[in-house]
Amino acid sequence: MDEYTKAESGASQSFPQQCSALRKNGHVLIKEHPCKIVEMSTSKTGKHGHAKVHMVAIDIFDGKKYEDICPSTHNMSVPHVNRKEYQLVDLDEDGYLSLMDDNGEVRNDIKIDDGDVKDSIEKAIKEEEDARVTILSSMGKEKAIACKNSTK
Repeated sequence: MDEYTKAESGASQSFPQQCSALRKNGHVLIKEHPCKIVEMSTSKTGKHGHAKVHMVAIDIFDGKKYEDICPSTHNMSVPHVNRKEYQLVDLDEDGYLSLMDDNGEVRNDIKIDDGDVKDSIEKAIKEEEDARVTILSSMGKEKAIACKNSTK
């Protein structure tokens, strides 16, 4: 394989956005972690200083809290965050989900963490419910964030 076929598509995993344009419940990259903004406040500094934006955000994958302060006129990176629903097929003993998309393609590469989502997936399999699993993806990571019965 030559070096040209290994190149990525060129689509960036994030895009710049002016700090003053960010909003609560939006997304931002803090220390290379894709986060959801939970608090924002703007402070005006002295006579010639710029207004600064203080934000508190929660990592969308592990729930850790991050804080950052940025001048309102500067750019911050905003991650591309995608949600996709899959049909639940199975859950193996190692915790890997078997999921089918709308085209009938099956994937078995997402491992589920212990918690409420895993409990609802196990319940759906045990009761043979027709369930859909929501997968959140950003910055090359993926995580199952919800499971709901698709017949209700």
